[in-house]
Amino acid sequence: MNTTTPPQTADNRKNNAPEHAGHLLGAADIRRIAAEAGIHPTKKFGQNFVIDPGTIRKIVHESGVSAGDTVLEVGPGLGSLTLALLEAGTDVTAIEIDPPLAQRLPNTVMEFMPQAADRLHVINHDALTITPEDTPELSTAPHITLVANLPYNVATPIILTLLERFPQLDRFTVMVQKEVADRLAAKPGSKIYGTPSVKLAWYGIAQRSAMIGRNVFWPAPNVDSALVTFTRYPGGQLPEASSLGVARDDVFALVDAAFGQRRKTLHAALKHMVSPEAFTASGIDPTRRGETLTIEEFTRLTVARTAHTSTVGERASA
Repeated sequence: MNTTTPPQTADNRKNNAPEHAGHLLGAADIRRIAAEAGIHPTKKFGQNFVIDPGTIRKIVHESGVSAGDTVLEVGPGLGSLTLALLEAGTDVTAIEIDPPLAQRLPNTVMEFMPQAADRLHVINHDALTITPEDTPELSTAPHITLVANLPYNVATPIILTLLERFPQLDRFTVMVQKEVADRLAAKPGSKIYGTPSVKLAWYGIAQRSAMIGRNVFWPAPNVDSALVTFTRYPGGQLPEASSLGVARDDVFALVDAAFGQRRKTLHAALKHMVSPEAFTASGIDPTRRGETLTIEEFTRLTVARTAHTSTVGERASA
């Protein structure tokens, strides 16, 4: 379900930002709306609704969005965060996979913040399969900020998918499971550093920020939560990758192989992909493990691998 937005200028929105203030949802509001719409949180879609306005305003504050910004929200649920984003004066495109929730959200905004209803666009779609063609409201936006309480069971693939498909997505603030937040922001050499850490580092710099308690959700999850903030590199990807002319998919293939056999050395894990000559050319010790390499080192190794692919082929066929 989509809503349309009449033309507005960013300057007008910024000048009128105080007029956007409205009522944010509390626990009683959340339960009433859910009951009226016959909505029950499901594990299938990883639904845990935030019932504390203070937490919602913290997320919006951490995101740094302001009037006139274009915001993408994934999994808006019953609208707690949506209302706060609209209160900040932003234009919100909300992607919701659950049809009853997608249908209900515009009504909630009309009830609690009718003056902001024309800045909301709701799309009933799976965020993992969304494309720019599905979101015309975002196509002309030079910059997009993702702000969301992501479904915890698919948070990482959603983030990486959106970064791949929307090059103008240049920052995000998302709430995820604490362990996921730690992995996304992990640095080389730590036990939690892995494929998500490396692939996210291809696009920019992430860090874990505020912790979120379990009691602000309905129903309360069995895990702790945290916010992750991210800023994309100005060129959209690792600066070194652009200068070397290396393709993302080639680097990611090497990352997947290196972490697919985490306890093995690079020599063992990549023996059918990277020749000894490539290791020498890249300056990377093949006795190291994948968990010790930075994204820059994976990129250099990919460049060297491309230059020495014939050597690997000859050794494999021998």
